[in-house]
Amino acid sequence: MNTVTEAGRYLTFTLNGEAYALDIFHVTEILEYRSLTVVPMMPDFIRGVINLRGRAVPVIDLAIRFARGNTAIGRRTSIIIVHIQDPSLAEIAEVDSDDKGIADGQDIGVLVDTVTKVVTLSPDDIEPAPAFGAGIRADYISGMARRDDDFLILLDISHVLSISDMVRLSDLAQEPAIDRAPIEGGGVPAGPGAP
Repeated sequence: MNTVTEAGRYLTFTLNGEAYALDIFHVTEILEYRSLTVVPMMPDFIRGVINLRGRAVPVIDLAIRFARGNTAIGRRTSIIIVHIQDPSLAEIAEVDSDDKGIADGQDIGVLVDTVTKVVTLSPDDIEPAPAFGAGIRADYISGMARRDDDFLILLDISHVLSISDMVRLSDLAQEPAIDRAPIEGGGVPAGPGAP
């Protein structure tokens, strides 16, 4: 688990009423919501792609990724463009020579309700990530920052948007579902290749 130990600047945003933050180091730009091109056969949390200066950038709905419903599009809905370094991308680039530059990382859009502000947090402001109880996977959280009477959830964006995890989920979404309807005699179909 990645824990925050240094002072840093964080971009804060809201998602279904909860306050989150991510290290500003990963943020390349913040965009007003624009219509997305939906890509078939993708996991639900990949809402689509946007054209960003001639490049197709996938847009992830964090609310869906965190199993909190989906982000309702409103006047202040934003897309945060983050740059992700994923070690598995280097392996893909070695195998597929057409993916020039993929080893340098990937830009991904993050759909959020509102972008709030940039805050500076010191190590004294930050508590370790809880092992449970935050409502999202513990490895997605790098810490909890005290803020007035509440906490700000500091996301480890490289885990939340892990390309290798998303590729696995995309592969699962494309696999045909095995029909589990009961058959005559009370059994369940065995699936492809079964006797």
